[in-house]
Amino acid sequence: MDALTLADELALLAHDDAGTNRLGWPGLDHGLAGALLLDLAVAGRVELVDDRLVVTDPAPVGRPLLDDALARIAGERKLRKPQDWVTRLAKDLPRRVLDGLVAAGVLRRESDRVFWVVPRTRYPSPTGTEPVVETEARQRMWAAIVGDGPVPPRTAALLGLTRAVRLHRTLFGDLPRQRVERRLDEIGAGDWGSAATRRAIEQTQAALLTATTAATAAAIAGATAAGA
Repeated sequence: MDALTLADELALLAHDDAGTNRLGWPGLDHGLAGALLLDLAVAGRVELVDDRLVVTDPAPVGRPLLDDALARIAGERKLRKPQDWVTRLAKDLPRRVLDGLVAAGVLRRESDRVFWVVPRTRYPSPTGTEPVVETEARQRMWAAIVGDGPVPPRTAALLGLTRAVRLHRTLFGDLPRQRVERRLDEIGAGDWGSAATRRAIEQTQAALLTATTAATAAAIAGATAAGA
């Protein structure tokens, strides 16, 4: 398949070897929406103006999901914050991203029922081993974390994305947590992209944390009320 988008890479990293989503809801949904915004920022298509996301270049990127997101942002009369777009773009996004990975042969779809009752869909590798493209993403990220030099923009964005959805604790669980957090701070503040791009990415990461926390709280409140 073509080079992976940040959404593709996040979807792969978010699923364990059995093909189970370990981010759950709304982590994966919002994470993938944030990934679209980060890819558009890295590609120079959007930036922040007064905390609102603005299209600076409407030219298609050449990837359907990214181009759809770009068109939606460009077609909106009201300028919105990254958090608003994270929520708006999240609907049905995991299915669309995973369908693309299945169509490309990177993953396969496996449906069954838990206790013969509850439907379940998993997305394991068709080979039974980690997809090569996922391994490559992990290696890029690992090299950035254990190194001390400059980091390419897309790798920096992917690291920031996994941190925003708290997946970095699993990905780098073998390393001292303080060291990982310190290095992520260094990468986030590093000179790896334009100031406008870094600002857009920082705000998107903050939006992910806010959106995910709020949705999780709402889900917990709903479950508590239902059980009362």
